[in-house]
Amino acid sequence: MEEQNFEQVMEALEKTVKELEEGNLDLETSIKKFEEGMTLSKKCTDILNEAEKKITILTKKENDEFEEENFGG
Repeated sequence: MEEQNFEQVMEALEKTVKELEEGNLDLETSIKKFEEGMTLSKKCTDILNEAEKKITILTKKENDEFEEENFGG
């Protein structure tokens, strides 16, 4: 199975949330969809955390040189 990107996971999460919000599911199916939604939510968070680790911010210093700084500290 191909690894899903953030947009694909988010789209699946939005679909799951919509199905739950419509309220047309029986209890067992609702619980299953809720569990799927929680799994998708965690996957989105994991993808974003990995992306954050890769981001480097360039800060211009007083001497017009640039300094690399990791995002978030």
